[in-house]
Amino acid sequence: MALPNDQFYIDRIMKGDTQAFTHLVERYKTLVYTLALRMIKNTEEAEEAAQDTFVKVFRSMEKFKGESKFSTWIYRVAYNTCLDRIKKHKTVPLTVDIDNYGSRQLAAAENVLDAMDGEERHRAIQECLQQLPGEDAFLLTLYYFEEQSLEEIAKIIGIKANNVKIKLFRCRKKLGEIVRARLEPEIISEYERERK
Repeated sequence: MALPNDQFYIDRIMKGDTQAFTHLVERYKTLVYTLALRMIKNTEEAEEAAQDTFVKVFRSMEKFKGESKFSTWIYRVAYNTCLDRIKKHKTVPLTVDIDNYGSRQLAAAENVLDAMDGEERHRAIQECLQQLPGEDAFLLTLYYFEEQSLEEIAKIIGIKANNVKIKLFRCRKKLGEIVRARLEPEIISEYERERK
């Protein structure tokens, strides 16, 4: 039996059934926490940001007009909540120099990633994502892990879809640099094996 869709619970909440909100929290809590953790990079702060997100969503349910998907709206609230926390605590995101990075190194890093088993590859990518600035990790998570479209991401972060495409390109380059640095020892050893 399929679970009711978001609109079913939204309709119940609008009719005064506040318990219906717990179903939406259950559906989105892991996702909201993951997005918050990607941006804030601190588990306690991410938990608080996730809680704040759900409080804000509950208090402003009447503002949800259904013009976008509920998931897009809740991601937008989570994104803004995280930005507010980052500004409040004035955390300085890690920056990565991508100017000195060549396509040959990218290809070498991809070859090493391809050689890893699924779990090891997943762990390596997650570790590298944690090193990205929060907003970059957030964008990559929405696009690749949550499979949000460019248009949905544009609504979430409040920019045009073409700008999302540009930001994603830059985020991928930064992630590529981090992956390369993380995998450089493996790349060197693989290169040495090939030369023998």
